[in-house]
Amino acid sequence: MNSVCPADTYMVVNQTILTEIDKKTLISLYEPIIGPTATSLYLTLWSDLDKLEIVSKDYTHHHLMTILKSSLSDIVKARQALEALGLLKSFVKKDENISEYLYELYSPISPYEFFNHPILGVLLLNNIGEIEYNNLLQYYKKQIIKKDDYEEITSSMNNTFKSVTPREANDEIIRKQNKNGINLDNVIDFELLEMSLPKGMINSKTLNKKTKELINQLAFIYNVDTIKMSEILRLVIDELGLINKDKLRDAVRKNYEYNNNGSLPTLVFRTQPEHLKSPEGDTSNRGKMIFVFENTKPYDFLKNKNKGIKPTIRDLKLIEHLAIDFDLPAGVINVLIDYAIRVNDGKLNQKYLETIASDWSRKGIKTVGDAMNVAKRGYKQVEKKSYDSKPKREVKVPTWMYEDNKSEEMSPEELNELENMFSEFR
Repeated sequence: MNSVCPADTYMVVNQTILTEIDKKTLISLYEPIIGPTATSLYLTLWSDLDKLEIVSKDYTHHHLMTILKSSLSDIVKARQALEALGLLKSFVKKDENISEYLYELYSPISPYEFFNHPILGVLLLNNIGEIEYNNLLQYYKKQIIKKDDYEEITSSMNNTFKSVTPREANDEIIRKQNKNGINLDNVIDFELLEMSLPKGMINSKTLNKKTKELINQLAFIYNVDTIKMSEILRLVIDELGLINKDKLRDAVRKNYEYNNNGSLPTLVFRTQPEHLKSPEGDTSNRGKMIFVFENTKPYDFLKNKNKGIKPTIRDLKLIEHLAIDFDLPAGVINVLIDYAIRVNDGKLNQKYLETIASDWSRKGIKTVGDAMNVAKRGYKQVEKKSYDSKPKREVKVPTWMYEDNKSEEMSPEELNELENMFSEFR
């Protein structure tokens, strides 16, 4: 880490267009993660800019210490937090006496991008808790207004303006809003990781691109540092120097459970991302079921299917496996659980779930509606293939698989289950 002295100078360069909305986003969404000092540092650097908000004059770091009422070490930590979340880039020009720093400011990502980000969303939830998280979600939630009785009269460009002669683009001249992605390079230090493993245990195939991505992902989700990951890898590398991915996942999970009193990460306690939800207003039974799938956490959904009994650790690991390894959103996992339980006599068969999850992952199934449709088509194909084979047992499929979701097609028990689940959201 570069040592900074109070006399060292810095200059701020604005690489984006900053607005009051960015300020609100920074305070409401970023501050719970980066803390008040880092938030104040960002706002101070912003205020250091000139009237055109392009560049600042030279300041000393003592200026920051005075404004923020913080030690230089705390300011450096705050700066690193901003850098990690993509809000700041830092550069230094070393000198014998005084070093010169250059700080580039970048915009916060939009609330839409933030809540649907696989990392930032989890960080925010873990830092503020579920109640505050849901309050923020409701604040930023898109308002959908029914326009069935309206006729659109929006004018088009070609009907409003005459054609113009194109001019050369000014991409390098005109400023635009710039967002810098979060920095995940330091989740695992792979150079240190390789050095920590015994010579002869690994080879050029051990840490390929996909394996590194998996290690990085597991390290972040389960909060594993490089040294601990090295210890875990020693247990799962075979005699050929290859990493058994299933054993790796299992070992990392067990390490997390051991350090967190048997609990699991928050993936099983998340609902369908907002941008993957259906528009509200569908009051049909299918619409109600979609709403429940989208707004119920897999943990609660499985608990409901078990008539109030808490899911077992095995079942929770299975749900988590579907979320991490097959990248299925929460609502889609609920559809898969509902389907699998119905056609397998109330049991969660891991191989059966993995087969379907793998197919859905390849097809890019991300919405509840698509999951319901593809499950329906898949079941029909299986049913057709086995039509002329040996007699089949009667399979009770989910109600949403019926051609027409009318209430009379649902048993009283199913209607009661649906109404009980839906009543939680009224």
